[in-house]
Amino acid sequence: MQLPYLSGRRSYEDAAELMAAFGDNAGYEAAARADRSRDLGNHIHFCHWRQIERLIVLLTHDAPLGTVH
Repeated sequence: MQLPYLSGRRSYEDAAELMAAFGDNAGYEAAARADRSRDLGNHIHFCHWRQIERLIVLLTHDAPLGTVH
């Protein structure tokens, strides 16, 4: 799995907010927001919400991902 790029704390806050509000459907909501942004021609928000979708998947895993030192 490719780890998402986080440009700042706001990315984590958006992911946490969606997870609190939508629970197991948070990833679907992030994807819907990305699609809505794409349809409006806003590529910056499209990329942001796609990264949030990936971050939500990462945050829902109970085991560590990647290299553990």
